[in-house]
Amino acid sequence: MENQHGVETTGDEQITGLKGMYEDYFLDYASYVILERAVPAIEDGLKPVQRRILHALKEMDDGRYHKVANVIGQTMQFHPHGDAAIGDALVNLGQKDLLIDPQGNWGNTLTGDSAAASRYIEARLTKFALDVVFNPQTTDWQLSYDGRKKEPINLPMKFPMLLAQGAEGIAVGLSTKILPHNFIELCKASIKILEGKKAKIYPDFPTGGTVDVSDYQSGKRGGRVKIRATIEKIDSKFIAIKEVPYGMTTQTLIDSIIKANDKGKIKIKKVVDNTAAEVELLIELAPGVSPDVTIDALYAFTGCELSVSPNACVIIEGDKPHFITVEEILQVNTEQTKELLRQELLIRQKELEEKIHFASLEKIFIEQRIYRDIEEAESFEQVLELIRAGLKKYVREPEEKKKRSDQRLLLLRDISDEDITRLTEIRIKRISKYNSFKADELMARLEEELAQVRHDLAHLTEYAIAWYQNLLDKYGKGRERKTQLATFEKVVVAAVAANNTKLYVDRKEGFVGQSLKKEEFVCDCSDVDDIIVFRQDGSMQVTRIDDKTFVGKEIIHVNVWKKGDERTTYNLVYLDGKTGRAMAKRFNVTAITRDREYNLTKGHKGSKILYFSANPNGEAEIVTAQMSQSARARQKSLDFDFADLAIKSRGAAGNIMTRYPIRKITLKEVGKSTLGAMKVWMDEVSGRLNLDARGQFLGGFDTGDYLLAVYQDGSYEREELDLTRRYDPNNLYFIGKHEEDMVISAVYYEGERGVTLVKRFNIETSSPGQAFNYLSDHKQTKLYLASVHPAPEVKYSYREKRAKVERTVVLSSFIDVKGWKALGNKLHDGKLLSIKELTEPFLPVEETAPPKKAPSSKAASNGTAKRANGTANGKGDIKPGDTIELDF
Repeated sequence: MENQHGVETTGDEQITGLKGMYEDYFLDYASYVILERAVPAIEDGLKPVQRRILHALKEMDDGRYHKVANVIGQTMQFHPHGDAAIGDALVNLGQKDLLIDPQGNWGNTLTGDSAAASRYIEARLTKFALDVVFNPQTTDWQLSYDGRKKEPINLPMKFPMLLAQGAEGIAVGLSTKILPHNFIELCKASIKILEGKKAKIYPDFPTGGTVDVSDYQSGKRGGRVKIRATIEKIDSKFIAIKEVPYGMTTQTLIDSIIKANDKGKIKIKKVVDNTAAEVELLIELAPGVSPDVTIDALYAFTGCELSVSPNACVIIEGDKPHFITVEEILQVNTEQTKELLRQELLIRQKELEEKIHFASLEKIFIEQRIYRDIEEAESFEQVLELIRAGLKKYVREPEEKKKRSDQRLLLLRDISDEDITRLTEIRIKRISKYNSFKADELMARLEEELAQVRHDLAHLTEYAIAWYQNLLDKYGKGRERKTQLATFEKVVVAAVAANNTKLYVDRKEGFVGQSLKKEEFVCDCSDVDDIIVFRQDGSMQVTRIDDKTFVGKEIIHVNVWKKGDERTTYNLVYLDGKTGRAMAKRFNVTAITRDREYNLTKGHKGSKILYFSANPNGEAEIVTAQMSQSARARQKSLDFDFADLAIKSRGAAGNIMTRYPIRKITLKEVGKSTLGAMKVWMDEVSGRLNLDARGQFLGGFDTGDYLLAVYQDGSYEREELDLTRRYDPNNLYFIGKHEEDMVISAVYYEGERGVTLVKRFNIETSSPGQAFNYLSDHKQTKLYLASVHPAPEVKYSYREKRAKVERTVVLSSFIDVKGWKALGNKLHDGKLLSIKELTEPFLPVEETAPPKKAPSSKAASNGTAKRANGTANGKGDIKPGDTIELDF
């Protein structure tokens, strides 16, 4: 009968069935893949194939390069797999630039180019590998797979190699992904651990880029890091990718960019790969496309931003896989390094003690002419006895008790027969040339070294710290961090997606979509946008853009909807079907359930919209309502100002506009925003503008306001507010709202005349969005300082006859305001050593008072067109001067 494990019992015999075979064989296979192929050991950070490659290279090491094909052949003595797998692992090790010194074409991790054939390229161990990886005396050995040779179980690694190189592997039922870390930071972190402090480490990639480690979770399962390429804006037409994310190559990155462009997510003309020793992908933008929006779109839709989930899985003591943090790995590696150093010191101590022991015996054997006592000996045993007896006169073994008059030399251990045998093997030539003075010098050096070794053993922690510091000093140069740490803003896909489609509406049949090309065009949009629709019956819904979507007939407004938009305000007048009253309301639509209908009226039968307007910045207009001739009202018309209404939720009933029947409503005056100025901040890390009170406050911006940016290259730019724009915080002297009376004060070195000048000027240029350079175009001209403070006081210094002279000046008293092209007044003959603004930098102050109501302005009438369905000019949107006339 076969049990659940597939074992069938027949009498005294047990027969394994097919199920049992599968179970046993699969477990054996899974265990082999996990322990012997995919997952690295924590002790040396190596997979078996990597360990065997390094062992083979050590056996071959003669200081010269070896053909990789030969190295592969030597490794196959220990690794029971094909040459292709060994070759790939060897190239991968060589590209990490830590343990293997490559020569020839080893491929390019930036471009993805593969290495040349193994017969053409060469390799040898690096000096770093020889220092930290190998020591036969502290290595545990095992027989190779065929039993002919010995191979290391683990290499005695005295460095956290697993964290420095990183590791990736897929086994049966589990995987590992340990990201590489910085060499210098690992050494410093190990020193901290040895000092009893806590250490924190973060990934560093050889390809550079930027990484967000806010959710790294120490590399354990469940963590995540975001890696971004380094993208620079060259000008309004070109951007360049200077560093690629880890795991990407320039070719795979170009493919993802082209794919996003083909889908219409981004708009570019072409990509040129100028990569050589360093990455450079030059992207030419399509006309009219914003570089800043394109940069965000590259992060959102291409491989320029990757999300990587680390998973630190390692084999500990050859037993089984463990899931731990990178700090725990570093702790284990640091303690292991300390233990290996202790073992090496003990081995060295033993070696020195043996040298001192034999050197002492040799000195007495020669100087006291004990070798002459054996001339009459008749056997070798007698020779040994005579030598031992002769030595006993001058040396004392550790177990012997010292007598008062005993002046014999105390040995470190007892005299063995091997010691005496070695003395008999000393040649006569050496005895005749024996130099007692040099022998004493050698003994002194050995004893001095032994004392140092014993000191190091007694102060093992300090010795281990010195070991890591020596590694840092010897090999740390050129290994500085390449990947910058930063916190990424979440790129809103809908905000950066290119307008790759068009929105149309069929008002008669009630359809909206991007395939209705014969119907009314609404606007350009993206294929990820949401569409908001308002109908005459007072209902509203939001739906995802598609080829063709039915949303209901009698559409009066359709447009793109942005989630969380608190600026767009809808002004509405509707007829309540139950009471006959005209109700007015103002509301935002910030959050919805997609494809659900919402009623903007009280929901009574016969209710419908009499007037509607959509205002992107919370504008409040004045409308004129004309009553029907049968109305009992004394005045047949009234003016209504929407600014008197508070903005409420879309479900609010609204205020009573009139109780009498309305014949038509006409727009009388266009108003300004009632929401007040839009408060804008700039994130001081990313340079992105935002409305979330994050970073530096730039001011409150209303209609017609401009943003002023004063750059460190000697230019300024006055432009309309664009929340998609990105600025470089390190290249700004000032950024904020431009005031008409604002004065720029600048101190600069004029290269052509060789003097330092001061100038003060107002913004006189009127072209928005264009940078103007207010310094001379000489190549040596340099801006020292720029300020928009009304009366900036600066402290500057210069050299005069080898002495440093310091001066203070108030720039507003030094020079009057002149034209922006004027050179200015001379401050000093020559260059300055330093300059510093003493006054506090001018920053806008955030207002806390409620915004005042903006006055309305009259709009010119464009004529009136009447339609029974409440739309004007053949459109669904109400324009200034348009009229709705309703028949009752």
